[in-house]
Amino acid sequence: MSLALSTLLFEWRRYMAAVMALALSGLLVLAMTGVFIGIGKGFTAAIERSSADIFIMQPGAKALFSGPMGMPRRFVPLAYNHPEVVEVKTLDMSGGNFQNIKDVDPTMSAADRAKQGAPKQKSVLVNIIDTAPGSVTIPRDYSEELVEALRQPFTVAVDETALTPLGVKLGDKALFNGQTVTVVGVLRGYPNMMQPTIVMSRDSLRMLGEAFEGPRVGPLMIKVKDPARAEHVVAQLNAMGNGQWKAWTRQQLADANAGAMFEEGILVIIIGGCVVLGIIIGVAITWQTLRGAIMANIKEFASLRALGVGMGSLRRIVMELSFWVGMVGVGAAILLTWLLSLFALSNAVIISMPPSLLLVVGGGLIGISMLSGFLSMGILKKSQPADLLR
Repeated sequence: MSLALSTLLFEWRRYMAAVMALALSGLLVLAMTGVFIGIGKGFTAAIERSSADIFIMQPGAKALFSGPMGMPRRFVPLAYNHPEVVEVKTLDMSGGNFQNIKDVDPTMSAADRAKQGAPKQKSVLVNIIDTAPGSVTIPRDYSEELVEALRQPFTVAVDETALTPLGVKLGDKALFNGQTVTVVGVLRGYPNMMQPTIVMSRDSLRMLGEAFEGPRVGPLMIKVKDPARAEHVVAQLNAMGNGQWKAWTRQQLADANAGAMFEEGILVIIIGGCVVLGIIIGVAITWQTLRGAIMANIKEFASLRALGVGMGSLRRIVMELSFWVGMVGVGAAILLTWLLSLFALSNAVIISMPPSLLLVVGGGLIGISMLSGFLSMGILKKSQPADLLR
């Protein structure tokens, strides 16, 4: 075991402030960035897991939720003119009020239900699917059991992150726009931190009287004979549209959707501010802590110099010590962020921690610690062997 690591292990209390400063800096950056990545995953999940090979939207659209979305319904049969297109459906959404009515008589008025202690109504977004076998609107990760359950009238599925906000669980009954529905499925990986989302079949929505049959529809979802030729079909569809629409492959739209979120200036400012604040906190506290720890061990460093250890070796000891402080700080930051993510998940907030983010932030924290160690090395000049005789 090296001298630097031994020093950290046996005198860990002296370095605890530096470790906690790095951990809090890492927590700040990881949590804020992770939240925004989680929001982005919610935006792209429905696209990445879609059964559609191609999407058609308005020519001015930059992403699924950026720019004009509505499409003339007459475009649906036009898309079938391409010989490789086998299915065209619309990506439609709806909305409404959702209320858990467990242990409450659903025939009561809203005021009476409130007196009985019923949960408050929540505004929800409704993703609509067609439950015909193999429909292009059914995401690829939906099980046959879930699709079969949604074929039943007046049934809904809810993402796991929306269960707590909506106050429901599998099998519960609830009111959607004043009509009773049953939760028959729980989804995973479709978070929406902006608004709770439920999934319902088009048939159920029609039976509830909520289906929209107007002249404009959502983006078109297209399945082709050979998914490997999707890019070629996209080019041909765009030529056929003559500027009336813009076709995207599934991956192109997912990438555009993820990028569109980070084009918002406020997000860049928030993330950038957190990074700068984290660096300031990390450097300031870590530097002072390491400097104080070296000053407290100045006699030990003087003893090493008396034994013939050169200043270069002492500096390497300080830098190695800084490295190990950084490593411990990285571990503490990841642990704290993971614990925070568990708490956040219970409140329908996703904190995503992809390996690339952990590597970047971890490397940054070690860099901060090493910089702090470098700034603290000036104190080594006070480690004079003659001081041992005083």
